[in-house]
Amino acid sequence: MQDYEYFLSKISSIKGIGKKTTQLFLKKKILNIFDLLWHAPISKIETSKTVNIDQLQIGKTQSIQLVPKKYNFPRIRNLPNRVNCLSSEKKIDCIFFNSFEGYIKKILPLDQEIIIYGKVGFYKGKYQITNPKLVSETEDGNIKDINTYSLTEGLTASKYNKTIEIIFKNMPVLKEWHNAEILNYFNNVSWDQSIRKIHSEEIENLQNSDYLRRLIFDEIISNFLISSEIRKKIKKIKKKEKIFDPNICQKYLKKFKFILTNDQIKAMKEINNDLKSKQRMFRLLQGDVGSGKTIIALIAALNVIKSGFQVALMVPTEILAKQHYNFASDLFGKDISIELLTGKTEYKQKKSTLENIKQNKIKLIIGTHALFQKKVDYKNLGLIIIDEQHKFGVRQRKELSDKGGNNCDVLVMSATPIPRTMIMTIYGDMDVTLIKEKPKNRKAITTYSKLETKVDEIIKFCKKEISSGNQIFWVCPLIEKSQKLDHQSAVEKSKFLEKYFKNKIGLIHGSMEKDEKNKVLDDFLNKKIDVLVSTTVIEVGIDFPNANVIIIENANKYGLSQLHQLRGRVGRGDKQSTCILMFKSNLSENAKKRINILKSSNDGFEISEQDMVLRGYGDVLGFKQSGLKKFKLADPILHKDLFILAEKEVKKIELKDKQIGEYYKLLKLYDRASILNDII
Repeated sequence: MQDYEYFLSKISSIKGIGKKTTQLFLKKKILNIFDLLWHAPISKIETSKTVNIDQLQIGKTQSIQLVPKKYNFPRIRNLPNRVNCLSSEKKIDCIFFNSFEGYIKKILPLDQEIIIYGKVGFYKGKYQITNPKLVSETEDGNIKDINTYSLTEGLTASKYNKTIEIIFKNMPVLKEWHNAEILNYFNNVSWDQSIRKIHSEEIENLQNSDYLRRLIFDEIISNFLISSEIRKKIKKIKKKEKIFDPNICQKYLKKFKFILTNDQIKAMKEINNDLKSKQRMFRLLQGDVGSGKTIIALIAALNVIKSGFQVALMVPTEILAKQHYNFASDLFGKDISIELLTGKTEYKQKKSTLENIKQNKIKLIIGTHALFQKKVDYKNLGLIIIDEQHKFGVRQRKELSDKGGNNCDVLVMSATPIPRTMIMTIYGDMDVTLIKEKPKNRKAITTYSKLETKVDEIIKFCKKEISSGNQIFWVCPLIEKSQKLDHQSAVEKSKFLEKYFKNKIGLIHGSMEKDEKNKVLDDFLNKKIDVLVSTTVIEVGIDFPNANVIIIENANKYGLSQLHQLRGRVGRGDKQSTCILMFKSNLSENAKKRINILKSSNDGFEISEQDMVLRGYGDVLGFKQSGLKKFKLADPILHKDLFILAEKEVKKIELKDKQIGEYYKLLKLYDRASILNDII
């Protein structure tokens, strides 16, 4: 057995762990020895520090010296057992729920001075300790503090600590996988020392200790190494380089009077270099809402088509596919054969389209997931462009890339700004291009906040905008009334607004059929509707050129990033756009911060950083979508320096072309090797 395999042994292999305890561990997702060791303590009970009765704090777990004086064991069911005690001549009770009399008498013998610890309460004029535990001395006569863990009912801290002691007696010492420079950053603490120390009661400030930080770094770099290896494997696949004139796009840019920003020019160069290379492109094009990603993607498509290849552009919804199709058709005219393929394409049309794709008669195919069904047979696919709203993870991106064959490059677009510390985590398998600048003709959206009681003022403002030929989004959080949340539903709101905007109200929400939803969106696009009342299902990425006002009700209930994405539904033309955040008077401090940040900034990257600080990275990024497991201890906010260090170290490893095998034990322990095996 390899030394690391000990840590992957099932929890039931530990002495004293039976079926019942195993099931309790499983509830906390502790399957093996490593999981148990990686379940770090959340706090420490300082049982070595006893307090006087006058120093007790209600709700806190504390230890106190006392003398049991009298047992009270009621014969009435459901009443707690009570032991009257004295501490410094003052009365205090110990309360027990579901404990046997024999056990109570054993740990609290009458008239003997003992030390106990437990949660402090106050009842009928005196302190009480609920379900106290006896503090016992070690062999050398000292009292040890006790680590506490996040545990399930039936699994005690005492049992947990004893299990860890058994593991430590049998635990092998693993050979170090880090170099001297990295070890020096953590004051040369080994993995073995670190895992022992985080479960030790000696550490005063565990969160800032080198022991815990070294383990967190291991968790981060194990993630990054896998992404790096995937990227290396992709780059080793040779392809036919695309040969084209990079200036060919100028004709089309002039046609639409596009003036590219510096970021767009840089993005175009990076993508063109990839296309001309013999290495496969696997690149993320990340930009804020309205930063001009689509035109860059279409220029890339043009260059690939002029090289003799086909291009597939996949978007999440039919209406967005249709809009991209119309835009591409206007841009390229008859110079390029373009076709739309979605789940709604009629049978005859679909049959003809599939045949033309197979015969290489269609060069740019735009559509939904239907583009990659088995029936679609590309003759010479050279580029796949994916809208990241599909939320494809690492595995899915790799699978899609493989479908295109070795000559196929992949470009993924994302309108969700990701903080720097998280780019390597989510998109570490890809090269990244950022577009931060907005087009020069794009005016910044003005954002206001208004109390919900000021709705009359908002309606007056909307009427004025409509009279100028503009349209309004009105966003509500829920579809129907909720007893738990005092939100006005979209259905109810549309009825309310109908009184002010006769026959010009549209309604869209998640419970509607797709066809019904598309009909409303088409009507809004074609100006048959002035006000579109919606839940948050407004299609991301769709351009509604005449919509320049968005009202978001109960804005305090959304995260910053979500509010910013919603706000991005307007301000996509050269008109001045407005976002109004409606809120109730009883705002929390966090909600006030979110609203003020949004009012002061239009920078999606800055907003995502702030959102991560306020809500935590998991909520902001929807981590289940990333394709890699959510970190257990690492946090991009608390451990920013470790994320940056891990990224730098992985780049050094890449430059030296070191083999990932040197880190195999690390990857096995942190459950990353399975990801590598699955996709390489």
